[in-house]
Amino acid sequence: MAIAVGTAVQDLDTPVQVVDLDKLEANIIGMQAAVMAAGARLRPHIKTHKIPEIARMQEAAGAHGIAVAKVAEAEVFADAGFTDIAVAYPVAGAEKWRRLAALAKRCRVTVNVDSEVAARGLNVAATAVGSTILVQIDIDTGFHRCGVQPEDAEALCRVVMGLPGLELDGITTHRSAFFPDNRGRPSDELGREEGEIMVTLAERLRAAGVPIREVTCGSTPTAVGAASVPGVTEVRAGTYVFGDLIMVGVGAMARDDLSLSIISTVQSRPNPSRATFDGGMKTFMGEAFPSPPKFLKGFGEAVDLPIYLEGLTEEHGLAALPPDVQPEVGERVAFFPNHVCTTVNLSNEIIGVRDGRVEVVWPVAARGART
Repeated sequence: MAIAVGTAVQDLDTPVQVVDLDKLEANIIGMQAAVMAAGARLRPHIKTHKIPEIARMQEAAGAHGIAVAKVAEAEVFADAGFTDIAVAYPVAGAEKWRRLAALAKRCRVTVNVDSEVAARGLNVAATAVGSTILVQIDIDTGFHRCGVQPEDAEALCRVVMGLPGLELDGITTHRSAFFPDNRGRPSDELGREEGEIMVTLAERLRAAGVPIREVTCGSTPTAVGAASVPGVTEVRAGTYVFGDLIMVGVGAMARDDLSLSIISTVQSRPNPSRATFDGGMKTFMGEAFPSPPKFLKGFGEAVDLPIYLEGLTEEHGLAALPPDVQPEVGERVAFFPNHVCTTVNLSNEIIGVRDGRVEVVWPVAARGART
């Protein structure tokens, strides 16, 4: 059943993801202003919201194109009219290369590359249809998820430079604040260090005759620190639009700035110390960390009550209750998620609210766009 604009928040069926539009708008404007003041451009990563209307809000605030995680996300946003798209992910596979080459015929496409195999595959696909794909060499600066080692970057740059369907655009990295050797340092410090590593590498490559235009790095925790390093041209951040408990835990956002919450209803009270809510794994989902950050408690924390979801089954959220908190069956509680990006991908739509009423209903257009 469609949700009507003007519906009171308390009348929404649950579980439901709602966004405080005032906070969302403030987050978009605030990050854009901070990055620009630090001296770089902001390319928002839409993998957090997956919603073209929010990306248009980011562009209106001054964003420089968008970043996506997968080719399928790029296709959704190109269909929605976006013309400058960076795929911040090393793409492997002939079918994906073919789709990227086709996409590059109708918009500006940049893609991360960290292997000669991928570079040559992209080139074959691009030359077959007469398109040009921009390439940024992905550098491993400590996260050890993707990227070449800095000392191997020049060789891969020269491979790309020799391929007619590709154009070397620059270098990129994603390290954020969660890499193994972060030693608990402040996010701004980590961002500056990330930027300095990348700028130093760019200067070395230029001295060797490799034309590096763009130096991109950053994430929501590290974007402003990285942007402050002279020579960093662009930073990418996504989570800042909504925020989540991970961002609060690393000091990147204040709890009061979190714009997305999940309203869930008490379904059962098995005993005085327990409550079961109608949102489980199919509503809340966090990052599959090898070892979860110590500051996280369970799978979501109530916005206004001292309770958290300590367990999830498919459709149920399980909470332990302090003696003085006794919600009744049918009572509604709003929770902040641990990781908002994976949580949004579980919902068909996001409800934008202001002053207690629905103002907009946004389909999550790129939900499930995994390929």
